[in-house]
Amino acid sequence: MIKNHIIVWVLAVVLSACAAPKTPEEALRTVTEADSLWLSGWSYTDSLSLAHAYEELGEQRTRYPDEFAHACYHYGRLLRTQDDPVSAMQAFINATRSSSTDFHILGRIYSNMGDMCHRAEEFQLSYDMFEKSADMYLRNGDTLFYYYGLNNMAFEMAEQGKKEETLALLDEIETNANSRDLISVLLETKAELYLKCKQYDSTIIYAHCALSGENPPLVSYIQIAQAFSYLGERDSATYYANIVLAKTDEPYFVNNALYILTNDDATKDADAIRETAADRADAQKIIESKRARLAQAVQWMELDLNRVPKKKPVYPIVIVACALSVVVIMVVRNRKRKHQMQNQILSIHNKHAEEIVASIKKHIDVNDLNNTLHWKNYTSMKSDADLYMGGMVSKLEAKGLNETEIRFCILTVLDFPLKRIADTIHYSYPSGIKTLKKRTSDKLKTTPTELKSYLLHEL
Repeated sequence: MIKNHIIVWVLAVVLSACAAPKTPEEALRTVTEADSLWLSGWSYTDSLSLAHAYEELGEQRTRYPDEFAHACYHYGRLLRTQDDPVSAMQAFINATRSSSTDFHILGRIYSNMGDMCHRAEEFQLSYDMFEKSADMYLRNGDTLFYYYGLNNMAFEMAEQGKKEETLALLDEIETNANSRDLISVLLETKAELYLKCKQYDSTIIYAHCALSGENPPLVSYIQIAQAFSYLGERDSATYYANIVLAKTDEPYFVNNALYILTNDDATKDADAIRETAADRADAQKIIESKRARLAQAVQWMELDLNRVPKKKPVYPIVIVACALSVVVIMVVRNRKRKHQMQNQILSIHNKHAEEIVASIKKHIDVNDLNNTLHWKNYTSMKSDADLYMGGMVSKLEAKGLNETEIRFCILTVLDFPLKRIADTIHYSYPSGIKTLKKRTSDKLKTTPTELKSYLLHEL
C-alpha cells in the first residue's frame, strides 16, 4: 500500500514539473493594449497592470521573448515618468538580456538607455547606447530610425566638442536621408555643436532654421538665448529666455533660462534679480536630485555591461515515470540552482548598495559633516540629506523617527562604526548607542543586524 502511494506521488511530481506553464493571457492583453496606444502616440498609464505583465512575462521569457521585451519597454518608460530611473534601467537591461529578435523594440530600448546616460552627463556611454540603438534599427530595416540613431550619436559627439567627427556624421546622414523632420533634428545638432565650439553666430543661424519647421524644438530657443548671452546681446538673450519659461516647466530648460535672466536682464531691479536667482536655485536642486538618481541607474548599467554572462545550462525535458532516483536528482539540482541564484542576487544587491554609498560620499565628506551636510542645523541637514539620499530623511520622519534616530540612520548609511556614531551624536558607548540602534530598528520593523540593508533599500 505504501509502495503504491510512493509511485503515485512520484508520478504527480514528475508530471507537474514537466507540465507546460499556464498561458499569461492577461499579461499578453496588457502588452497588446500598450502597443496599440504607443503606435497611436499615447502611453499606457496603468502601472499595476504593466508591473504584473512585466513580472509574469519575465517568468516565461523563454516562451514569450518578444512580448517580454515589449513589456520591459513600456514598463521602463512608465517608471521614467514616475522618476524612478534605477528601476527603469533594470527593466531596459532585462529586455537586452532576453532572447527577443524584435530589433525595433530593442532599438527603442537602447535609445532610452542612451537618453538616460545623456541626462546623467555620461556622454560617451550615451554615444555607445545610441550606437547600439542604430544597429538594432539597421538590422530591422528601419532606415529612418537608423538615421535618427546616427543623429543621436552625432549629438553626443557635439556635446564633447568633437567638431570634425560630428560634421562628418551629419554629412553622411544628409546625403542619404530625405526626411524633413530628420533635417530639422540635424539642425538642432549643428546648433549644439557650434555652441560647444563657441561659434555663436553659427549657433543662432542653425537654431533659427530649426525653429522654422512645423514643430519648433524647445532646445533651439535655449540655444539661441545662450548664444546671445555669450555674445553680450542682453535684450535678445532675455527675449528668448522668457519664451522658454512660457513654454515649459522642465527643470533643465527652466534652470538655463533663469540663469540667463539673472545675468542678462538689465530691466530688473535688485529684488527681482534675487527672486529669479532663488527660483534658479530651486530648479538646480531638482536637477541635482534627478541627476543623482540617474547616476545610480547608469552605474547599474555599467555593472551589467562589465558582467560576463554565464551560459545557462540546458536540460532536456524527459518524462520519467516511476523513477524515484531521477526525481531526487531533480530536487537536488533545483535546490542547488536556487541557492546559487540567491547568492548571485545577494552579490548584485551588495554591489548595488556599495555603489549607492559611494555615490553619496561623492557629495558628503564624512570627515567634515558640518560643512558638507550642515550637521548642526537639523533643517538644513535634512534638506541636504534628502537631496543626496533620495528623500530618506522625509521617509524616516513619516515612519515616526525622531531627530536623534534619523541622525543615527544617516551615519549608519555613511558606514560610521558604532563607536564613532556614539561620539558624533554624544551617546554613551556601548550601552547607550546599542539601545538607540535597537529602538530605531524596532520603529522601522526590522532587526539591528538588518538595519543598514533596510536603509539602503529605502534609498
